[in-house]
Amino acid sequence: MAKAQELAGDRMVEVAADVGGQVLAAGLIDEVRMDVVPVVFGSGKRYFGSVHAQHLLEDPDVVIQGNRVLHLRYRVRR
Repeated sequence: MAKAQELAGDRMVEVAADVGGQVLAAGLIDEVRMDVVPVVFGSGKRYFGSVHAQHLLEDPDVVIQGNRVLHLRYRVRR
């Protein structure tokens, strides 16, 4: 993360999947953004990989309804 932040400068660093779960577990995530679409797969990969502890999110501070998609942004509760 330190190298990614160094390279990003004042821009945002985005992570997902297993890396997202790892930095969430390390307490390095400020906010979580999700896009919800009306598709049910029945199986697949976890969004944050294998997360072994509970991480609380605040109520969404941004909710944008698009065409068949809902964009959500949550602050991570500290």
